[in-house]
Amino acid sequence: MSNYRQLTQNEIDVLENNVCWAEDWQRVLVDENFKPYNFHRVMFYGDIRLGAFNKMVEVSKGFTKHSGINDATLRNVTVGNDCLIEKIGNYINNYTIGNDCYISNICTLETTDDATYGEGSVISVLNEMGDGNVTIFRELNSQLASFMVKHNNDKNLKQTLQQMIEDELRVSRPDRGYIGNNVKIINAKDITNTIIKGDCEISGAARLSECTVMSSMDAPVFIGTGVICENSIICDGCSINNSVKMQDCFVGEACQITNGFTAEASLFFANSFMANGEACAAFCGPFSASHHKSSLLIGGEFSFYNAGSNTNFSNHAYKMGPMHYGTLERGTKTASGAYVLMPATIGAFSVCFGKLMHHPDTRNLPFSYLLAYGDDCYLVPGRNITTVGLYRDIKKWPKRDKRSKQSRKSIINFDWLSPFTVGEIMQGIQILKDLRHASGDNVTTYNFHEYVINATSLRKGLKYYDIALRIYMGAVLKRAQKEGYIGKPVSTTGQGRWIDMSGLLLPESEEQRLVEDIKNGNIDNIHDVLDRFVEINNNYSDYRWAWSYQMILDYYQLEELDEAACERIREDYVRARRAWIAEIRKDAEKEFQMGDVEQDVYEDFLSKLDHEIDYEN
Repeated sequence: MSNYRQLTQNEIDVLENNVCWAEDWQRVLVDENFKPYNFHRVMFYGDIRLGAFNKMVEVSKGFTKHSGINDATLRNVTVGNDCLIEKIGNYINNYTIGNDCYISNICTLETTDDATYGEGSVISVLNEMGDGNVTIFRELNSQLASFMVKHNNDKNLKQTLQQMIEDELRVSRPDRGYIGNNVKIINAKDITNTIIKGDCEISGAARLSECTVMSSMDAPVFIGTGVICENSIICDGCSINNSVKMQDCFVGEACQITNGFTAEASLFFANSFMANGEACAAFCGPFSASHHKSSLLIGGEFSFYNAGSNTNFSNHAYKMGPMHYGTLERGTKTASGAYVLMPATIGAFSVCFGKLMHHPDTRNLPFSYLLAYGDDCYLVPGRNITTVGLYRDIKKWPKRDKRSKQSRKSIINFDWLSPFTVGEIMQGIQILKDLRHASGDNVTTYNFHEYVINATSLRKGLKYYDIALRIYMGAVLKRAQKEGYIGKPVSTTGQGRWIDMSGLLLPESEEQRLVEDIKNGNIDNIHDVLDRFVEINNNYSDYRWAWSYQMILDYYQLEELDEAACERIREDYVRARRAWIAEIRKDAEKEFQMGDVEQDVYEDFLSKLDHEIDYEN
């Protein structure tokens, strides 16, 4: 398309005979192989560039039409090779269109002055009335967004990050909107100031304004009927359909938003699914899901989260059959930092929710259930460690990552036991031991803030937590042996507290190092910030060993890891895994006896448990 020429007089005559008209035929330049025969009732204004139109275009399965332009008005437009453009109700103005596109029955496609394509605006998540804390642009991922939110009060850091993004946009923002290759746009109304990357399909959308759609051949995007999307970015592999209304949002890779869902000033990352409900100022990290009309996600940060019905924050503990309890999940928290659980009865939800808001340190009892009876909330520590639901989740999340390998900007670590979760488990153990020490062993209940913990639940919680510790230590040691190191770590990086940065598990010290490197100028562009997240994730095994090595020594009261110690840890690991599987089997049997599970489903699940011994070595 780089070698353009003037139209010949014969070509102009053919075009005019086909009821085509140009404001100035001298400003209509064409490809060397251009033929004028497949243009009918076209009006050209301004500077026009046309490719070659030789191929047939499939407009529906088994139905092809010749490429060309019919019934359209174009102004300052470049059209690539072998496109079919027809039935443009209003006009196409200031656009570049790639090769092999099919654009039919649309109203307006236009770029106006000062177009942003949805990039560079600052939205406020977690606090719908607050100052902006996340800048949306095409390279945003869940880690950078989480980093921005967490450090929003650091004015120097916030300003520096904002400047980096503005510098990037200044050099990367195109002069006018463009459509990539192999794009299909049919039966749409208005598309204004929107970049649409290749292999995207837009069918029946009502309005796209100030948007960037990051589609690709291996991860195409679909935008369907009735969608209104304004000032937003949609990443590779997404599907936005069925009258979704979205404003000031970022939609990450392989997300699905459908069935009338409405969203404002919200973020959706990697494999999230939203339908029927509503989101406002929500930070939906990887694998967030909401299915129900009555679900409102507002002012919260979620990850690996499933919103239930009838409440703002409800959480399903999936089992083989219907859901009965709530569960404490990784990364599911409100703006206050409280982790949210669903009580057994909806009526008591507000009571428990208020208590959670006041006591965010309930996160230090991970994998727990919260049950409501009347006005009392009962905490069941560690119960979820030994459920069918957790076992299923451990297996399912990696399989449910639908992103293509070329479009995985957000980092997701699927380890259910890691320095992050195991660190929380260790704090949970200490809390339970302190409660037992303070009240003694001869009591029926313990009080933790306003929660009640039955004595049997406390004892089982300690048992379940210890099983998890031994599974973790054995698994980490096994990995270290395979990777060729089990001795003292060569670096201390990884020791200390760990955090979950919306899918990336990392030492808190690495987060602080990144903060300092940005503020002192060692990192001076946004791509280096994003690369640092990748670097941290690549070093996960080393950082994990640095943390786990001392933990193992402390747990077993060792001076060093010799061969005998390693064998003892391995034996404990095998026993702990078998105890874990046995508890999960009991949970499955309980579900089956309740009549909630079909026989074949039950037997298939038990078969999977039988094969767990394959993973012991």
